[in-house]
Amino acid sequence: MTAKHTSRYAKFAIYLVVVVLINIAGLSLFFRIDLTGNKVYSLSKVSREVVHTLSEPLTINVFFTKNLPAPYNTVERYLKDVLGEYALYGGKNFNYRFYDVTPEDEGGNEQSIENRKMAQDYGLYPVQIQAIEKDEVKFKKAYMGLVILHGDMMERLPTITSTDGLEYKITTSIMKLNNKISALLKLDNPVSVKFYYSPSLNDVAPYMGLNEMPQLTRAVKGIVENLNKKMYGKLMYSSTAPRDKGELEKLVKSHNLMHFKWPDLDGTDVKAGEGVIGMIIQHGDSTTVLPMVQVYRLPLFGTRYNLVKPDELEETITQTIETMIGINESIGYLEDHGTLQTYAMPGASAREPLTNFTELLSQNYSLKKVNLSESGIPKGLKSLVIASPTQNFTDYELFQIDQALMQGTNLALFMDKFQEVQYGQPGSPYAQSQHVPVNTGLEKLLEHHGVRVASSIVLDEKSYKQRVPVEYGGGEQNIYFAPIIENKYINAELDYMKNINSMITLAMSPIEADEKILAENKIFAHKLFSSSERSWEMRDNIVLNPMSIRPPSEDEMQSRPLAYLLEGSFKSYFAGKPIPEKEAAPEEPKPGGGADSAPAGNAGLSKIEQTGAFVPASAKPGKILLVGSSHMLTNNLLDGEGQSPNATFVMNMIDVLNDRVDISLMRSKTLTINPLQDIQVRTKMFIKTFNIAVVPALVVGFGLLVWARRRYRKKRIELMFSRRETA
Repeated sequence: MTAKHTSRYAKFAIYLVVVVLINIAGLSLFFRIDLTGNKVYSLSKVSREVVHTLSEPLTINVFFTKNLPAPYNTVERYLKDVLGEYALYGGKNFNYRFYDVTPEDEGGNEQSIENRKMAQDYGLYPVQIQAIEKDEVKFKKAYMGLVILHGDMMERLPTITSTDGLEYKITTSIMKLNNKISALLKLDNPVSVKFYYSPSLNDVAPYMGLNEMPQLTRAVKGIVENLNKKMYGKLMYSSTAPRDKGELEKLVKSHNLMHFKWPDLDGTDVKAGEGVIGMIIQHGDSTTVLPMVQVYRLPLFGTRYNLVKPDELEETITQTIETMIGINESIGYLEDHGTLQTYAMPGASAREPLTNFTELLSQNYSLKKVNLSESGIPKGLKSLVIASPTQNFTDYELFQIDQALMQGTNLALFMDKFQEVQYGQPGSPYAQSQHVPVNTGLEKLLEHHGVRVASSIVLDEKSYKQRVPVEYGGGEQNIYFAPIIENKYINAELDYMKNINSMITLAMSPIEADEKILAENKIFAHKLFSSSERSWEMRDNIVLNPMSIRPPSEDEMQSRPLAYLLEGSFKSYFAGKPIPEKEAAPEEPKPGGGADSAPAGNAGLSKIEQTGAFVPASAKPGKILLVGSSHMLTNNLLDGEGQSPNATFVMNMIDVLNDRVDISLMRSKTLTINPLQDIQVRTKMFIKTFNIAVVPALVVGFGLLVWARRRYRKKRIELMFSRRETA
C-alpha cells in the first residue's frame, strides 16, 4: 500500500470520526433557530418558567394513531418537538411519553391494544377524521389526545387536531395542576401577616356596638394558625399592640391603618383616647391592608360599626395571599345593577348570558360574583368586570368602586350607552324596539379620570356584510353598526395587541379622552383600537335597521376610538368630598336594637373620629379598561374555543389587568387570521393591468434583448475570424 493510499484512508477515518462526534453532540446538545415572525415553534417565557418551577414530578402521556394523513401528521411531529423543549427546561420533574394506539387492521399489536384501553381509562376516545387514499375519500377513527398527570390530579386535552394555540393549552393546564402546593413550597421567604390592635379600643368598643372586639386578637391568631397549617407553614404571624402616639401616627401615615380618636364619653368612665386596628399582609414588594372594622354611615341612624366575620376574614386572607404569590387568582364580576348575567337563570334578564366568556375565563381564573348592593367588593381582587349596567349606582356604591380602584382592584368596563327596550309581545309583527339612553352614575367616575363614553353609535363602511335572500333582491347588505376593525386601526405598539390583525364589533359607542385631565393626573391612555376613516356617528334617535341607514357626507367621516386602557396612579373621585352614606335598608335595625348596634342616648359617641377607611389615591399604578360596548363579551362575537381575534383581545385584556402579560403574548402568537391589507380600486386595477400586460411585455422585451445581444456577439466573432483569414 502506497503512502498516497494510506493518506486517503486516514482522512476518511478522521472524517468518519468527526461525523460520529457531531451526531453524538447533536443528541446531547439541544438547540434550534426559530425564524418564524412570532416564534411559533419556540416556548414562550411563561412556559419555560412554569415547567422550571415544578416541585413534584409531572407526566404527559400522548396517545396518537400512527401514519395519520396530512394535516394531522404534522400535529404529532409538533408535539414531539414542543414536549422535548418542555423537558429541556423542566428537568427531572417533567416527563412525557408517546403511546402507539394503532388498530390491529392497520398494523397494531397487542401493546397498542393495551394502550387504547389505557387511553379510554383516562377518558380519551377516538375521533373521526377524513383521509384521501388512492384517490378515494375515506373516514377513519384516530386517537389524538393527551393527559397531564401531576400527583393525584389530571388534566385532559382529548382532541388535538391542530397546532394552533397548543402551547397555550398545555401551559395553562400545567399551571392549573401546579397549584398553590407547588407555589407555596417554592417560597423562599414566608408571607408576613401582622395584626395591629390598640388596647385602648377595648374601652370604647362596647359603645360602638363591638362587644366582641376585646377577643379579636385571640380570634385572629387562631384563624391565621389554622390557615398556616393548610399553607404548609408559609405564614409568619405576629401581633402588635401600639400605644405610643408617635407609633400610631407612623402606622396611619405609612399603611393607612384604620384610626379611631374619641373624646370623653358623657356618662361613662371612658376617657379621651385613640387607637388603630387592622391587618397588614406582606410578601416581597406586595403589601395589602385588610380592615377589621366595617364603617357604615346611615341616614337617621348615624354611624354603625361591624367587625369582620371570622369566615369572611379567613377567605379574605387566603384570597389575598393567593393573589400575592400569583396562584388561583379570582376575578370579580358585578352581577347586580342590571349587568349581563354569566349563566342563564330562570326569571333573569331576557338578554343573552355570557356563557362563552365565563367558560374562557374559568380556564385560568376563578370567577367571584360581586353583589355591590349587599356585600360590597371583596378585598384582594385583582380586577373587577362590569358589563353593561343598566341601573343607577348610589353614591355609596360608586364610593365602593372608587375605593376598590384605589386599593389595587383594576376595572374592566364594557359600557352600553343605549339599552334596547321591546314594546309589544315578543314575536308579534307589531312588536317594536327602541334604544333608550343609559346613565348609571359610573359616568362621573370615568370623566373624573379623563374619559367618557359618547352618546352615539359608530357606523362604518368597513363593516360586516350580510347576504340578502333572493326573494328580497339578493346580493349583500352592509351592517354598518357592525364595524370590522382592520389591522391598521389596532394599536400594534402594545405587545399584547400586535398579533391581533382584525376584529368585528357591534353597536359600539366612541370613547372620548380629555387630554388635559389625563395630563394633570399623569395617567397614560392607550388607544386600543378605532373605527376606520370611513365611519360616522348616529346620535339621538337610534334606529339600527340596515335597510334605513345611508352613509352621510364626507365631512362626517373620520376614525373614532372605541376602546382605551388607562394606566397610572389614580386619584379618588371623593377626595375633598364628604364620604357618602349607605342607604338604610327597610329591615335595618334601629340603634340599640341589636348586638352590633351602638347603644342609644350617648351624645359623646357621635364625636368619635375615624380615619383610614378612605384612601385618597392609589398607592401603586392601576388600570382601567373601557370598551364602548358589551357585545364584545356576548356569544355571537366571542367563540367558546377562544380561537378568534375577538376572544384573544378580551382574554388578553383580562390577563393585562391581572399582570399576566406573558400569558397574553403566548395566547396571541399563533393567531391564524391574518387578513390582507385592503387596497383601493385604482391600486387593484393597476396591479391587475401590470400582471396581465406589463409583466409579459417585460419578459418579451428581455427575451428580445438577449436575442439581440447574442446576434451581435455572433456577428462580432464572425468579423474577428474573417479579419484573421484576410491577414
